[in-house]
Amino acid sequence: MSRMPLLYQLPNMLTLLRIGAVPVLILFLHSGRYGAALAVFLIAGITDGLDGWIAKRFDAVTRLGSILDPLADKMLIVSTYVMLALAGDIPFWLLLLIGFRDLGIIGGVLVLQWVHGDVHMRPSPVSKLNTFLQISLVVLIMVERLDFLSFALLTEAVLWLVVATTLASAFHYVYCWVIRPTDASEPSR
Repeated sequence: MSRMPLLYQLPNMLTLLRIGAVPVLILFLHSGRYGAALAVFLIAGITDGLDGWIAKRFDAVTRLGSILDPLADKMLIVSTYVMLALAGDIPFWLLLLIGFRDLGIIGGVLVLQWVHGDVHMRPSPVSKLNTFLQISLVVLIMVERLDFLSFALLTEAVLWLVVATTLASAFHYVYCWVIRPTDASEPSR
């Protein structure tokens, strides 16, 4: 077996590892083991960056990877937010806001594919910022739950930035897909 096919599949293997980390993360959060949960969350984040870098650097982008990577990201974020909401670490309404925005995006993509055929999605800049803020909020909350650092004001500010960027992102996609659908497959223009 040559080295290239293994390198070509490495991003997908890292993505599958990230998907496999989701139930472990859920179990740690369920048992209140925030330190272990934070470690799993950070390792999953590192694999996300690494698989993207390898795929781009070595031209190892695959159709499977382009489907699995965002799926793994959503599984990780949504599962974490569900567990944090159940533990009372974030408001339940925030989980609903994020969840319904994500369902709306998924539904929008499915409708666009049904209407236009193959649609190549790219996240908008505000959506990328929203994802960064969602991740930052999770890290801040988990660090606070370890009881050796408190970022109460920063955490509150990031929470409201998550709300603002979630709404802005949802409205941006609605604008690009419904109000001005000149190029529905590229909302980042």
